[in-house]
Amino acid sequence: MSALTGFRVVELAGSVAGEYCGKLLADFGAEVIKVEMPGWGSPTRAMAPIVGDVPVPDGSALFAYLNTNKQSIEFDVTDPTGAERLHELIGAADAVIDDRATSGAERHPDVVFCSITPFGLGAAPEFDNAKSINVFHASGWGYHTPSHPDTAQPPLQGPGRFLADYEAGLEAALCVASALFGRMHSGRGESIDISQQAVLVSRADCILGRFVTGEVPADGARDDFDQQGPASFFACADGFVYLYMTSRAHWVGVKALMGDPEWLNEFDDDWLEFSVTREKVATFQRGFAEWVKDLAKEAAADQAQRISVPLVPVNGAADLHESPQYRHRGFFTDLRHPVLGLASYPTVPYALSASPTEIVSAAPTLGQHTAAVLGRLATPHPRPAVKSPQLKPPRDARGGPLQGVRIVELTKVWAGPYAGKLLAMLGAEVIKVETAALPEEMRAYGGTDINHAPFFLSINPEILSVDLDIKSPEGMANLRELIARSDIVINNLRPGAMERQGLGYEQLAEIKEDIIAVSIKMWGNDGPLGHQTGYAPCFSALAGLASLVGYRGGPPLGASMRYGDSTVGAAAAYAAVVALLHREQTGEGQFVDVSAVETLSSMIGDCLLEQSLTGKRLGPNGNGHPDICPHGCYPCADGAWITVAAADEAQWRSLCDVLGATTLADDPRYASRAQRHANSDALDADLARLTVARDAEELAARLRSAGVPGGKSATSVDVIADQRLWDRELYRFVSDHREGQRPVLGPSWRLTRDPAQISRGAPDLGEHTDYVVHQILATGVEA
Repeated sequence: MSALTGFRVVELAGSVAGEYCGKLLADFGAEVIKVEMPGWGSPTRAMAPIVGDVPVPDGSALFAYLNTNKQSIEFDVTDPTGAERLHELIGAADAVIDDRATSGAERHPDVVFCSITPFGLGAAPEFDNAKSINVFHASGWGYHTPSHPDTAQPPLQGPGRFLADYEAGLEAALCVASALFGRMHSGRGESIDISQQAVLVSRADCILGRFVTGEVPADGARDDFDQQGPASFFACADGFVYLYMTSRAHWVGVKALMGDPEWLNEFDDDWLEFSVTREKVATFQRGFAEWVKDLAKEAAADQAQRISVPLVPVNGAADLHESPQYRHRGFFTDLRHPVLGLASYPTVPYALSASPTEIVSAAPTLGQHTAAVLGRLATPHPRPAVKSPQLKPPRDARGGPLQGVRIVELTKVWAGPYAGKLLAMLGAEVIKVETAALPEEMRAYGGTDINHAPFFLSINPEILSVDLDIKSPEGMANLRELIARSDIVINNLRPGAMERQGLGYEQLAEIKEDIIAVSIKMWGNDGPLGHQTGYAPCFSALAGLASLVGYRGGPPLGASMRYGDSTVGAAAAYAAVVALLHREQTGEGQFVDVSAVETLSSMIGDCLLEQSLTGKRLGPNGNGHPDICPHGCYPCADGAWITVAAADEAQWRSLCDVLGATTLADDPRYASRAQRHANSDALDADLARLTVARDAEELAARLRSAGVPGGKSATSVDVIADQRLWDRELYRFVSDHREGQRPVLGPSWRLTRDPAQISRGAPDLGEHTDYVVHQILATGVEA
């Protein structure tokens, strides 16, 4: 039995974000019924890559990736008969996914409705046609991609074409699953509003949280998201490697790796922490490039990992299909599509021990299931029911769909705490286990003391902290008692750390038979590379993302070096809720094994499938897009940049009109989309000459008014000043132990019926020890 077996979802969305949300639910066993317009179906059926000579609607590799395990029904929901039939379908469903405002919530109050749009419901209509590149840049990530940029070159769109869409689809799936959990206990549905921009901005909470408080100045520079140091990509004998290096321990390891050459003696062992300069970085990078250039990437990385140096190969899509680690974990599964044939499909980045995902059917042909689905509308759909309710009495009745769920968090830095943050913002009681002798690592960075560290304060609002020394018998006994009275344990400790402390899954299940144990590791918990460790930019290099980011024909430059940790945390939070839904129906707990690298690979799943279907080697493509041209980022006045995506002939003509460029509109090189693609370099240069003296905000507003998707590439200053985000309460004030109030990044979503109250800032270390010891443990109350 898959985790979401028994849930029925109606998918009205025809966007990448909506379909990815549906895919995440379908791959865990939900019955996802895709409603498509007669004749042409979902817009993604016409999107590249179209494989071979297969016509629409069945030749798109993108559609094939996004719609595994789904059913397709074909009818016109805009005519009265179709609209009424749709209401019948919704009335027999548990959830609805759409990419616009839906009107069925009042008629179906026990159904969960989720709308996913570029800037959220209520945004001005001019933003409705925004493309992924516009959203990515409106979030701030685009302006800061790649890291350590050449400022004469344009910012980039990030890995693949749809990062904003995949991130929003993941967030939506988390919210839908959580709302379904809440409905199982309350009987009430929910209305969820997902803004793709807000999701991406929330993924930068660790960075923007310090800017929005003023604790770190936001300069508005393209390296605002970067870290100091020589971390970079280096060419080697058979490709590229990525070296991450920010600490004394890394430096000592790198010196040993290189054989301690004499020229490294010019550097103090603590230079990465106290005396980084551009000159030192350049000197080291020149020397390391010379050392690594004749080595094979896998051999160099293996040698480095053996002494805990975070050096990794830069993988492309083809490398991943051949990866022994991915083969061991079954990340790819062979599936035959009725038109596209046999290919290896990426699955999901989490292995659930009791209710694993299984891709059992290829994407449906248009209307393939119409008769079967409509024929059973009269048959009642039994709603999934709770087998053994275990809701705990909350310390504070904050509301939210996960109220009554208790989570023990044994995490550090960003990915694990971010998972806890998302679950807390959905109403769960999340208890971070720390000790004064060894506080959480993020408490050590940037603040005046462990209770005033900006990084920690940014990531941990609404979290409880208990001071337990689990190296002492008393502390371990208390932790075990706490686990016995909880639902989920999350950890992102080093491989083997939980087991060495007697907290492996088997031991946790002895403490509480139906416990859900969520483990986050770089590669997951097993496989030939499972012992390795690394950091977010390493995940990106290993997962295939870094190889896709760069300028056409150039080397890989990678996504922003700060991208990845929070995405892994979001995936872990989703998997935890899915496992919780399974437990509610069956009474079974389980082990949830999250691979950080696989999580990021899933953000380019369509690219991985394209490589399998076509054999094409994928590499950096600048800001290019196979369906849209022009599609890019262009210079404006005062060092600003603007994104433009003209998707059809009308938008192309409107773009030329706004720019006053009749010569471009009449230029035979640009007379059709195919010709614009063939001459894209010349077109980008022509457009740059026309935009370079314009004000980016003003030009973007004029383009949107003319129907052309456009937007300024937002700096960090732009993002923290964005009124749309303040109006959505992405930024909100919480209690602060010193200043009284502090702004933090809250949830990206809006819940209409049962949002969790979010008012408490990050905890002082051990602030809630008395509550845990004297109320949870002393009373022995479990529910």
